[in-house]
Amino acid sequence: MSGDSTLRERPGSYRGFELLPVHLYVLAHLKRAGVDYAKMMAKVGGLSLELINDAIGDLLEIGLIERDPGSAVKRSRARLKKAFEVHKHHTYYRLSREGELLVRSVDGRWLKEYFNSLLSDGWRVVKALAESGNIREASRGIGIDDETAEELKVLHFITEKGRKTEFFKRLWEFLRV
Repeated sequence: MSGDSTLRERPGSYRGFELLPVHLYVLAHLKRAGVDYAKMMAKVGGLSLELINDAIGDLLEIGLIERDPGSAVKRSRARLKKAFEVHKHHTYYRLSREGELLVRSVDGRWLKEYFNSLLSDGWRVVKALAESGNIREASRGIGIDDETAEELKVLHFITEKGRKTEFFKRLWEFLRV
C-alpha cells in the first residue's frame, strides 16, 4: 500500500501531509473510542474545540477518518459511551480503512522517529516529560533548553507554567507508549 511506504520514508508524513500531535491524538482517540464527536474529543484532551475541528477537517480531507452514518450509536461501537444506545446530536467520526491501517502501523520505533523529527532529541524529551510531573523535573535528567520548552508549549505538551497538559497525558496514554 502506498501509505505504508510513505510512513517508512518520513515519520509523521502521510501522502505529503505533515501529521501534528493533535492529528495523532484524534486518530488514537478514535481507535480507542470507536466513534466519537469533536466536542468530546476536545473535552477529553483538554484542547479547544476549534483546534480539534481543524484537525478533523485535515484528517477528513486526506481520508484517514470519515463521518459515521446513521442516527444512533450503540455502545458496542462507541466504546467510551456509558449508555447502551445514544441518539446522535453531533456529527460522529470514525477511522477510515486507511486510518485504521495507519494507526496499526504506529509502534515504538515509528513514534521514536516521529518525535525525533518533531523536536531536537524529541524522543528523549517527550519520554522524560511523560515520566515526570513537569518540565523542571524532566529537564533535570536530560537538560531541556528554553527553545525546546517553547516548542513543547506550541505543541500543547506543557502549560505556560511548565506542567504537562491533559492533552499530552491523553496522547501518551492513547498511544500506549
